[in-house]
Amino acid sequence: MSNPQKKRNFQIEAFKHKVVVDPKYADKTWKILEHAIHEIYNHNASGLSFEELYRNAYNMVLHKFGEKLYSGLVTTMTAHLKEISKSIEDAQGGLFLEELNRKWNDHNKALQMIRDILMYMDRTFIQSTRKTPVHELGLILWRDNVIYSSKIRGRLLDTLLELVLRERTGEVINRGLMRNIIKMLMDLGSSVYQEEFEQPFLEVSAEFYKGESQKFIECCDCGEYLKKAERRLNEEMERVTQYLDAKSEAKITNVVEKEMIANHMLALVHMENSGLVNMLLDDKYEDLGRMYNLFRRVTNGLSTVRDVMTSHIRDIGKQLVTDPERLKDPVEFVQRLLDEKDKYDKIISSAFNNDKTFQNALNSSFEYFINLNARSPEFISLFVDDKLRKGLKGVSEEDVEVILDKVMMLFRYLQEKDVFEKYYKQHLAKRLLSGKTVSDDAERSLIVKLKTECGYQFTSKLEGMFTDMKTSQDTMQGFYTSHPELGEGPTLTVQVLTTGSWPTQPSVTCNLPAEMSALCEKFRSYYLGTHTGRRLSWQTNMGTADIKATFGKGQKHELNVSTYQMCVLMLFNNSDRLSYKEIEQATEIPASDLKRCLQSLACVKGKNVLRKEPMSKDIGEDDAFFVNDKFASKFYKVKIGTVVAQKESEPEKQETRQRVEEDRKPQIEAAIVRIMKSRRVLDHNNIITEVTKQLQSRFLANPTEIKKRIESLIERDFLERDNVDRKLYRYLA
Repeated sequence: MSNPQKKRNFQIEAFKHKVVVDPKYADKTWKILEHAIHEIYNHNASGLSFEELYRNAYNMVLHKFGEKLYSGLVTTMTAHLKEISKSIEDAQGGLFLEELNRKWNDHNKALQMIRDILMYMDRTFIQSTRKTPVHELGLILWRDNVIYSSKIRGRLLDTLLELVLRERTGEVINRGLMRNIIKMLMDLGSSVYQEEFEQPFLEVSAEFYKGESQKFIECCDCGEYLKKAERRLNEEMERVTQYLDAKSEAKITNVVEKEMIANHMLALVHMENSGLVNMLLDDKYEDLGRMYNLFRRVTNGLSTVRDVMTSHIRDIGKQLVTDPERLKDPVEFVQRLLDEKDKYDKIISSAFNNDKTFQNALNSSFEYFINLNARSPEFISLFVDDKLRKGLKGVSEEDVEVILDKVMMLFRYLQEKDVFEKYYKQHLAKRLLSGKTVSDDAERSLIVKLKTECGYQFTSKLEGMFTDMKTSQDTMQGFYTSHPELGEGPTLTVQVLTTGSWPTQPSVTCNLPAEMSALCEKFRSYYLGTHTGRRLSWQTNMGTADIKATFGKGQKHELNVSTYQMCVLMLFNNSDRLSYKEIEQATEIPASDLKRCLQSLACVKGKNVLRKEPMSKDIGEDDAFFVNDKFASKFYKVKIGTVVAQKESEPEKQETRQRVEEDRKPQIEAAIVRIMKSRRVLDHNNIITEVTKQLQSRFLANPTEIKKRIESLIERDFLERDNVDRKLYRYLA
């Protein structure tokens, strides 16, 4: 076996003899480089060998003459920049910026070449000694010797600001030159741009817009002023895009917004004959949109617009709901409300960007003034009644839905929804019984909407009314099938109504004509024979009749009248003349109904089948009535409506209000019991708050009434007072 080889260590040794550098080497080499820098600045760089120059600079750094090279560069560059500064100072007028721009471009090119030559110094010597790199050094020297020169500094700022002013006053300036100069300031560092231009520019702009806005506010109306402000804002944004630093946009737009909008907000919205209220009244969507877009840029801008709009809507709403003239026609009143809502909805969607806060303000304003009028629930129900009786004839299903949705919107604003329910039920009953509803689908659609809004309890009775109508049809079929002999005489149609589902009417009897009375008795016997344990009471005040009549010259008509009117007209089969007292005695119709009934028979032009003496619009107790032999109509069928008391009279209103208050009592008690059952112990104020909250979807509970209901529940041992704290209640299981 051979022996393993021994490892050898290699070592590189220094030269045995010392390398001596020519003591004048550094000076000679620097002279070459200095000459090259002069040539570069004098535009004679084409004759230079950059490779050789790079090697010279490389060797100087290598031989530890980096400091000499660096300080020589600073001195030479400074000397050149001082000369450049002098030539810029000498430039006259408009040539000043052009000369500055030209020299800046030259300096940048020169700097690029010098940096290439001194690249080795940049990478080694400068990094190790932490000195400023060549390119950065060139910028600093330019800043200190040119831009900060006493004769250039102020002049440069003044020239730039003057150009901006000239552009603002409509002159065309050299934007390219401006862009280059501003970019130069930005290249020198953001602090240079800010101190030498941006800060003074913003101050001068604030002064300019302060003066201009003052001038505009004195001579322009609000719409014109906003156009000018918008134009100025757009101009400043374009100026930034064209030749300023992008970061300046927020600052300069803030200046314009503050001086032209924020400082004049109240003056603008309240400007006489042209402010926000006038814009709203005249539907100036464009101006309103401009105001919204400008005001949203400043603090509290939109809240100022919103507050003025809210105040205006509340004022006009208040006038609308308290003006006695407008309250004369409920349908017109509700239509006005809907028109106002449509108007402001359109303004909010097209001018205010569908802003939710504006929509909320609009809703709260409507809720405020609709509830100022205690009759709003009744009027909204009358509006529905009008639409579903005749107003929706020939209207497409989509449009019907739109109208019903609008009604629901007003319904949501009502605090006393239960009052609306009371009236709606009465009106629906009349429509169903007289067969006057335009569309069953529309009726059911509204009930579905009410059900969605308020729950099953709210609409269960309304749905029961429709069920009764259907059942009644089947009952009548059964009645006539079991009495075939009735085919010849008068025909009877009865609607059997379930007491709980329909609005309660006081049962008023009147004396029916003998032939009708006999027929009614037959129906009673039939109905009670087929249904056990039921009671029938006739509601003659809600019925209608078709009767055939022959007048003086033998002309025949079919009259569509109410049951009361039929009773009156049938009396004239046996008499030519009857006094009011005789009619009242014979029919036993209540006085108020009888007067309305006679009024419609004798005082309505074109429908006056009776005549009265003396002739007047009102019915008196001493009046006498005759058949009007001269009655004529081009129609064979004549409908004689009753003169309707469209709105409730004061006593009727009081009665409805009383019924509503009675209906509320069990609801308040049920709410108290529900709350106390879950909470067991609660103080008085919290009960009031929680009950109000629970019931607000139906009505606004009165704290006094809640207190009375608590007392009633204590008396009936549902609750008890705490022995120590009398305001504390306990639930008794």
